[in-house]
Amino acid sequence: MTTKPNWRGMTRRQLIARSFAAGTTLIVGAGFVAAPNAAWAYEAAALKPETLATLIRMARDIYPHDHIGDAFYVTAVKGYDTAEAAAEIEAGIAALNAAAQGAGHASYLDAAWEDDRVALLRGMEKSAFFQKIRGGLVTGLYNQKELWPLFGYEGESFSQGGYIDRGFDDIDWL
Repeated sequence: MTTKPNWRGMTRRQLIARSFAAGTTLIVGAGFVAAPNAAWAYEAAALKPETLATLIRMARDIYPHDHIGDAFYVTAVKGYDTAEAAAEIEAGIAALNAAAQGAGHASYLDAAWEDDRVALLRGMEKSAFFQKIRGGLVTGLYNQKELWPLFGYEGESFSQGGYIDRGFDDIDWL
């Protein structure tokens, strides 16, 4: 959880620069979502761009890893951007946005503080929508081989002789 920084005494330029440096902003356009500080954009197929941006933020809030970029979260939520899933996802995001409005925010994306967004997610964590998103993100995010080295995971071991011959038994603190 992050703490609320003191923005007093900052110029507008400093505030904008810090926001972009932290990767906290997504650009939602006509049919796409992009990051202003990274080389990626994703064109929406079945979902509204605002819905995709909300899913990306939601994914980052459910599985927060500051050392990985939004592009990996985009890859994790792409599976929800289908005609078959669109109605359910749009309804779930609408419910999330309604909860955000009840908490004084224009939408989930407009809840600037992570603590506020996590509180909104905790309020709906038992819903079928939340469980579907959370469950899909486990495989959608952590099955990306490009991420494995960032977490220290070397991949499956069977093709390399198994874990026992690859340092599994090198623990000297037991």
